[in-house]
Amino acid sequence: MIGKLVLVGVTRYGGDGQVQGLEQYAGTVLRISADEGVVLADENDGHERYLPPMLDQYLPAEPGEYRMRNSGMIVVDPDYLATWDLHAQQ
Repeated sequence: MIGKLVLVGVTRYGGDGQVQGLEQYAGTVLRISADEGVVLADENDGHERYLPPMLDQYLPAEPGEYRMRNSGMIVVDPDYLATWDLHAQQ
């Protein structure tokens, strides 16, 4: 996966189970480790982003253009798609 482009979607839920926010971004995989997880360089600003190291959650992407809802940015031919749900503690 090193050097591959990942399109990421994150849904954040509040303690009441309601959606609090949606985030999308794309990044190139820099490294993978048990300690850090999957580390991406954000395609937008270059900052490192850290994702869980559960590699079975990174699904091969179909070729094509993907438009991010929040920014309108178009990502062309990402290698993988990953979606995550983050739930606040109650």
